[in-house]
Amino acid sequence: MAQPAWQEPVLLPVDTAPVPEYGSGSLCDLLPTLVAGQGVPGFTAAIPELTPADRNCVFLIDGLGWEQIGAHPDEAPFLHSLLPTSRGGTGRPITAGFPATTATSLASVGTGLPPGEHGLPGYTVRDPGTGELMNQLRWRPWTPPKAWQPHPTVFGLADAAGVRTAQVSAPAFEQTPLTKVALSGGSFLGRLSGEERMDTAAERLAAGDRSLVYTYYSEVDGMGHRFGIDSDAWRGQLMYVDGLARRLAEQLPARSALYITADHGMIDIPFDEQSRIDFDEDWELRAGVALLGGEGRARHVYAVPGAEADVLTVWREVLGEQFWVASRDEAIEVGWFGPRIDERVHGRIGDVVAAARDDVVITASVNEPHESAMVGMHGSMTPVEQLVPLLEVRS
Repeated sequence: MAQPAWQEPVLLPVDTAPVPEYGSGSLCDLLPTLVAGQGVPGFTAAIPELTPADRNCVFLIDGLGWEQIGAHPDEAPFLHSLLPTSRGGTGRPITAGFPATTATSLASVGTGLPPGEHGLPGYTVRDPGTGELMNQLRWRPWTPPKAWQPHPTVFGLADAAGVRTAQVSAPAFEQTPLTKVALSGGSFLGRLSGEERMDTAAERLAAGDRSLVYTYYSEVDGMGHRFGIDSDAWRGQLMYVDGLARRLAEQLPARSALYITADHGMIDIPFDEQSRIDFDEDWELRAGVALLGGEGRARHVYAVPGAEADVLTVWREVLGEQFWVASRDEAIEVGWFGPRIDERVHGRIGDVVAAARDDVVITASVNEPHESAMVGMHGSMTPVEQLVPLLEVRS
């Protein structure tokens, strides 16, 4: 709530943002922990609560955060029943990473690295080489994938070490640059229906003495963006994916562990001027800004050269009661993107980074009409967006 006009605004200190648990309990720690337990050289078990298994399967449900499962026991009875198993039986979630968005999270999962190292630190970020915004989910404009993300994937390293490795997903994802830089290694098996994916994942899990299988479902996220997580359409998807998870769990071969997780949670944002601040209509926020990147709840702001300090001051004055607003150096120092930042990634991070604490977004109605019309949003470090499950079924 805004302060009365005669009071100074109470700005959110940058170091009060809940930084993800990089190194001990985040998405980037999952695959390194699993393959360390399978004896793949060069990896250590970063999530100490997990017990090794010969066969590991990761089922990632796009957009299904920890709090959404907890709030819907009737629509997701199977997933809800598994909440006590999360994070090795501690009943706790893990964190997605910042920003809590699909491209960033999938790269964290597949490379085993935090965003500051794999280099996909947002939905859209500036390419320092061209000065253009790069959409890292849709890979537009096209950019050489290996130059953008040169680190090997955990899947590839595990496959080279003799682990039977496979990804089971929609056929359309097989040749995407994001798949190549984040999820490649071993076999890609395209399957159209969710049921086919679950059945194929179970088959591939049984195909090796040591196996690592990843499978994915996207439409929970899609319905949330379009209709919100308070909609019948979203609840219907939740009921469907609950059945998929049960189907896969019932087919696990011996010596297997199934981990059900997500790339981020989601929050519905009301359609009013207080909740949706339109950058394209706000002259104060636009002043001195060359490019607006990121997404509504996790913005990268790129200033006109020489205007960086002024842009930071204005964004803090206008938004600092509702957003954690940091300079690039501050965001790096407090660890928003992980403990280390690769040199090639430094310039991709905004001169100013704004992460929402309150139920508010920064839209861009002219330049981002599709994204601005979404009901469900995500990206920031609040629990509803950041906390994701690590549900476990073992055979």
